[in-house]
Order: sequence, then C-alpha cells, then structure tokens
Amino acid sequence: MAHSVRPIRRLLIANRGEIAVRVARAARERGIETIAVCSEADVGAFHTRVGDRVVVLGPAKASDSYLRGDRIIAAAKEHGADAIHPGYGFLSQNADFADQVAAAGLIFVGPSGAAMRIMGDKTSARAAMQKAGVPIVPGFQGDGRESVERLSAEAMKIGFPLLVKAAAGGGGRGMRIVRAATELKDAIEGASRESEKAFGDGRLFLERYLEGAHHVEIQVLADHLGGAIHLGERECSVQRRYQKIVEEAPSPFIDDALRERMGQAAVAAAKACGYANAGTIEFLVDANKDFYFLEMNTRLQVEHPVTELVTGLDLVGLQLHVAEGRPLPLAQNDVQRRGHAIEVRMNAEDPGAGFVPSSGKVLLAHLPMGPGIRIDAGYETGDVVSTHYDSLMAKLLVHASDRTHAIARMQALLDEATVLGVATNLEFVQGVLAHEVFRAGAATTTFVDQHMSGWKPVEPSSHDEALIALIVAEAEAGSSGAGGATAGGAGRAAKRHDPFDRADGFRSGGG
Repeated sequence: MAHSVRPIRRLLIANRGEIAVRVARAARERGIETIAVCSEADVGAFHTRVGDRVVVLGPAKASDSYLRGDRIIAAAKEHGADAIHPGYGFLSQNADFADQVAAAGLIFVGPSGAAMRIMGDKTSARAAMQKAGVPIVPGFQGDGRESVERLSAEAMKIGFPLLVKAAAGGGGRGMRIVRAATELKDAIEGASRESEKAFGDGRLFLERYLEGAHHVEIQVLADHLGGAIHLGERECSVQRRYQKIVEEAPSPFIDDALRERMGQAAVAAAKACGYANAGTIEFLVDANKDFYFLEMNTRLQVEHPVTELVTGLDLVGLQLHVAEGRPLPLAQNDVQRRGHAIEVRMNAEDPGAGFVPSSGKVLLAHLPMGPGIRIDAGYETGDVVSTHYDSLMAKLLVHASDRTHAIARMQALLDEATVLGVATNLEFVQGVLAHEVFRAGAATTTFVDQHMSGWKPVEPSSHDEALIALIVAEAEAGSSGAGGATAGGAGRAAKRHDPFDRADGFRSGGG
C-alpha cells in the first residue's frame, strides 16, 4: 500500500532527559521546530532549554504529566505540531497512545499500534516468531491465564532451571528464575502479583532459562512500503537486575556467519508484524552459538548511539524520514560498519549502597570531550536529579579502530569524568571495564552477579575529600538555580547556548 509523504515541520517530543535532547538536536538538523514538554518538577530542565517551545503538562508524578497522552496530544494540536516523537520509556510502547496520535491526525514517530500489540505482548510475539521461522526459547505459552497446576505440569515438561515471565512485562518485573519444582508455586504467584501491579496484567508464560547466555540485539529499520534492513548487532550482556549497564558493537562473541543469520532473522521478525520505523530484536545466544528470540523493543533503544557510531547513520533522523512516509534511503548492502563502539550508562545511583537511586542538585558535571568521544547528556551543572524519574543522567560513548583501543579510550574518559552533588555508577563501571572476563569478551548475562557482587568503592584520600569539599562549596556559593519555562503553561524555550540561561549560576558569576 502506497503512503503519501507528509513533511514534518514541527515536532512535539513526548519525553525528558537525554533522549529528548537527542531528538531535538536531530530534528533541528532537519530544519524541524521542536516542542519540549515537562512536568512541574522539570521546569527549566536541560531538555526544555534545547527545545524551541515548552509546554508544562502537570505535576511531578509521571502519571499526571509524561504519561498523560491526552494532554500531550492536546498540546501538539494547540501548538501546531505535525508529529509526536515518544523517545523511549513513558508512552513509547503504548499501542493505544500510538493509535490516538494517528486518530488526531498527527504522525506518530514509531510503529503502528497494531504492530506494538503483536510484539509488545510476549506470548503473541513468541507465536508470531514461531510462524515466521525465527528461533524462540523452548517454553510454554497458553492464553496466559492458566492455573498454577497447569503451569506446574508444563514446567515439568520444560525442565529446570526455567523462567516464569510476565506476558506484558519488561525490565525484569514479573520475572522469576525457578531452579526446582518446590520453588514453582511461589514463583508463579509472586510473578503474577508483581505483573498485575506493574502492568495491570497478571498473565504469565514459561521459558527455559539459558544460564550464562549472551544478550545480543539487532537494530532493524523498516519503512511503510515494505522495505526492511538491519544495522548489525549490539552486545548488551553486562546487566544489573536485567538493566543494561555497558553496550558495545560489534559483539566480541559472535562471528560473521552468525551475525548474518541473526540479521536475517531480525528482518523476518520485523516483517512478520508489519513493522515500520526503528526497532530492536533481542536475542539470547548460548555457549554453542545457537540464538533464540527474546523480545522486540518497538521503539528507539537507549543504546542506539552505539550503532550510529559504527555505521555513521543518524537513527533518529532516519526515524523522522520514515515517519514522513518516505522509503528507506539505503539498502542492506549499503550498510557498512567500521571500528568498535562502547556505551556506558551514567546513572544517578550508589553502587556501594546496593545501587540505591541518588538525587539532588548536580554541583558539577564535567564530562570530557575529545577524538572518538560522544556524550549524550540529560543534565548539566546546576540541574536537579529528581526522585520522580529514571536515574539515567547521560550516556558516555567512545569509538575506536578496535575493541582494545575502545576500552582504553572509555577508561580514560571515565578517569577524567567528574560529577559532584549526586552519586553515580562510574567507578563501578570502571571495575567492569578492568575485569579480565569483560576484556576477554566473555561477559554473559550473569557477569555482574558472578564477578562484581563483592565490588566496593575505593575510599577517597583526605586530599580528595578536601578538594571535593572546596569544589562543592564554590559551586553552592555560585549557584542561582535553573532558568527556562515557568510552570502553568507554554512559553518560548531559553535561548540556545545563552550563558545567562544556564543552570550553573553564570548570571551571578558562579561556575
């Protein structure tokens, strides 16, 4: 079916933090005006300062602001937007919201609601992949409402260890590892309760647990005209509680033949659900290099810059291109990869205290730049890390000729990076990069639990403590709070790159 081309001239970005900044910059390169949205807690936040307009959606709680699809669509229509980009998280994988955006006559920069429904529900996704010939992890999926007795009987057929998983889940919620039949009943009941609370959906399915597998994902891109390609893989095995910490491309584990097979399977998966726009097919790869479909993320991934660095492509720009109804501007044979890229997620959390989230004013954020370094940041010096949202502050990326040089470049970047005012995970990540298992390319999804469970931060010297105290005192003395939009409505965003609109106290001589 042919699609007419609808140019996007004004884009509302329905997100916050670094991804909102990333989308705004890509749109600006294409001559597209941007509308930033924020909660009352985010008034004056970094992402609002890079937009052309700002709309305040409501109170700090996400359910009263960033998750209010009705307010987002109303703001888009009121301010003359042609399209809405959902970023990741929040409403990015909400099929009803995608449909509502389309029904309002706006372009949703992402897949259709129908495609999301197929791939967003893990049981229907497994069924669709089976039909398309994509390998799936052996398991059992019914309608998701089977009794404990039925699930227990199916579990005995699969064998242990296995996973009890939420059909509508993600991020490890509603998931339990079961190693013996005696643990099964509690795992099923607990996973169902957690899934019902997190997603409003207690349906479950069972899957064999692949111990010590690699988590490898394939970036796909498809248009509305039936074209679909893959852009290679990303290795995402270094995880904490099912949340990725370090990502890299290419994977140090897979070879060219496996890469080609996985790429073909990923394209088949996208075509099986009529997918259009950017998406990611996630696979588990066992020690024998057999791979199995895990899930599809029907949105832009946090780690998409890793692929951008090795391919030289702008994924957000391509998202906008495809959303306008245009065909893919490149074929599979046009995709070329060079060098090695690594991404580290800088989170506001304290690894030494069990990774508890950290919040407060960023008194200093010094993230160095240089050859082969890219920083996608959502905060600057003077900004406030809120307790209301995700802990991701920035993504630190490097690109080099090979993996050894990429690791060395990232270690040098982390050595120089300085963040004061909130705790971060950067010292922990340094430990990951220095570990012999990671350096050998042998890290699996159990790496953190097996090799980093005893990690402790290095105690600062008295000289370090004195220097930090001096920097903090100077930063606090010079800080005058963030500028930007005011609560209660829309306004023009702060002038770009104007030092008087920075949050670090430039106006009063601080910083």
